[in-house]
Amino acid sequence: MPVYEFKGFNAKGKIISGVRDAENSRNLQTMLRREGIFLKDYSVSSRGPIQGKGKGKGKGKGSRGAKSKLSMEIDLSKYFSRIKVQDIAVLTRQLCTLLNAGIPLVESLTAISEQQENERLKVILAEIKEKVNEGSSLAEALKRYPKVFSALYINMVHAGESSGALEIVLGRLADFTESQAQLRQKIMGTMMYPIIMILMSCALLALLFSVVIPKVTQIFEDMKASLPISTKALILFSDIMSNYWYVLLIVIGGGTFLFFRYINSEKGKLVWDRVVLKIPLFGSLVRMISISRFTKTLGTLLNSGVPLLGAIDIVKNIVSNSVIAKVLEKARDSIKEGESIADPLKRSGEFPPIVIHMISIGEKSGQLEDMLLKVSESYENQIEVRLNALTTLLEPLMIVVMGSMVAFIAFSILLPILQMNELINK
Repeated sequence: MPVYEFKGFNAKGKIISGVRDAENSRNLQTMLRREGIFLKDYSVSSRGPIQGKGKGKGKGKGSRGAKSKLSMEIDLSKYFSRIKVQDIAVLTRQLCTLLNAGIPLVESLTAISEQQENERLKVILAEIKEKVNEGSSLAEALKRYPKVFSALYINMVHAGESSGALEIVLGRLADFTESQAQLRQKIMGTMMYPIIMILMSCALLALLFSVVIPKVTQIFEDMKASLPISTKALILFSDIMSNYWYVLLIVIGGGTFLFFRYINSEKGKLVWDRVVLKIPLFGSLVRMISISRFTKTLGTLLNSGVPLLGAIDIVKNIVSNSVIAKVLEKARDSIKEGESIADPLKRSGEFPPIVIHMISIGEKSGQLEDMLLKVSESYENQIEVRLNALTTLLEPLMIVVMGSMVAFIAFSILLPILQMNELINK
């Protein structure tokens, strides 16, 4: 039976190392779990039981490069297990609840880590708990995972720890994260139906132009009859789809690559975001989403004790539209010079007058945080209404577009047939 040198920690976060006999790595994990030990790392020892000796990094004969199967699974999960916004929202709410119940931070992190189904997040929480147990603050431990915990999240936790109101800040952070996740779900749910319909329509048209139409139009070409312009155009497009489809793929793929490369550049993104804001229907919706995110985030940060300039820096990086982000960057510079928030936002012309007015009132009354959250709540309601209206509008619009394309194809095929019938009757 193999002998394993292991390193782990118990429910209180204390590091424990030792040696165990086990049939395999899974058996070792189960055995240690029964003893209340959470396995972090281990190696196979060829020297027999050595009580009290930790694993370290596999030093010693026979242990070089001997990673456990469990370790391999955890490493792979770090790359393939995706952490969703909902996962962060749930763990934040759970941590807030446990701390409010008087449970110490390390024990709260242990409890949350144990019941995590997402393997990647489970490992991250265990490592965060270990850092906190070693004396690090929660915010410092979170900084090691910038792709999982945003700058907003880390700064709010830091403000909560500094003010001694971590439970309250986590509650606000949970509310904020949940509302952002719900908004994202609403947007994705609304856009999913049109996207599926467009993809299905494109696939159907590709099938018609590459398989069905060539067989029908071949009859016209064999008869060498004079064809209407619409039929000639249909035959030309069908020939391109049938014979030069690879050229189309190269052109479309290359164009898409160049387009995304351009809009991912600093200059291209600014131009594209400015164009998006001017698109009918969609532009106003994008602007509302950006303003809602800006007011919600800034209000939540200020409510949690984050300084204004630092909060604007965080918000600037969260707002997805670069035009709005540029306005916030200029606003931050103006605030440094002693101006209010409302004045630079008003000069930009990118924010509606009602938003400027409410922010100005909030500054004068000393209730800026509450006013920002009210603006965000109002805009979230408007976004929901606009999304529903957009869905209602897109359905008949897509039916009209598809109907027009089908009518064009039918007209282009039937018109020469009718002309031939007239010639035969004469």
